[in-house]
Amino acid sequence: MFSIGLFAIIFDEEKVLLCHRTEYNFWALPGGGLEKGETPWEGVIREVKEETGLDVEVIRLVDVSSKPHEDNIGFTFLCKVLGGQVIAGDFVDTAKFFATSEFPKNTSPRHVERIEGVLDKMRKEDEEVILRAQRGKSAYQLVEEGLL
Repeated sequence: MFSIGLFAIIFDEEKVLLCHRTEYNFWALPGGGLEKGETPWEGVIREVKEETGLDVEVIRLVDVSSKPHEDNIGFTFLCKVLGGQVIAGDFVDTAKFFATSEFPKNTSPRHVERIEGVLDKMRKEDEEVILRAQRGKSAYQLVEEGLL
């Protein structure tokens, strides 16, 4: 079954918001799956609210990724906080802002890659969307194998 993943990159100064996924014990960007009847833009706003308690606005789409030979695609959006307070939410026991040099060891490698790509584009004032074919294992697979 084809799935669409949605992720938000939210900065606070030089820090990025990450969520701790309770079931798998790793850190990742806030996000989840698109629900029937919503646009990716609407979906990422909903997911951020459900997982963190924050109300956000989408600034722009920054990254589109897919994994060859798999039926999924991921959209990553740059978002800004409009209000709310960071709280634990669906599938998340905590959400915190981290400096990019201080990400926990068990942070999703694919999400680190997305964040670094967006930061690089921002430094260059380049607003083109990053298109990438994902390689390697997902954070879920790495956790199941004891590698993350």
